[in-house]
Amino acid sequence: MKIITTFDELNKQIDAHTFTLIYVSSENCSVCKADYPIVQKMVEDYDIPAYEIVANQMPEAVGQLNLFTSPVVLLYYNQKEVHRQARIIDFDELQYRIEQFNNL
Repeated sequence: MKIITTFDELNKQIDAHTFTLIYVSSENCSVCKADYPIVQKMVEDYDIPAYEIVANQMPEAVGQLNLFTSPVVLLYYNQKEVHRQARIIDFDELQYRIEQFNNL
């Protein structure tokens, strides 16, 4: 997963792809570190564009995307947010949603 450092860059990447996963983490977040490899494996298995945001380093994204906790997984399809999971990630649900939109 490539780390995105500006909100403009994030929007460009979302606009450039039909289907995109955004993983939001924060510094000193143990849950973020534990969930990251699982999400990374899904991204590799389904070959979808994925980007990471470190919330502490990008306050504009925190405000614009209403990110009140971490980790957060966002799925975008045709530049629209279609799925969001925060704090407790249900990986079965995430896999189902990825399959659902990846097969369209």
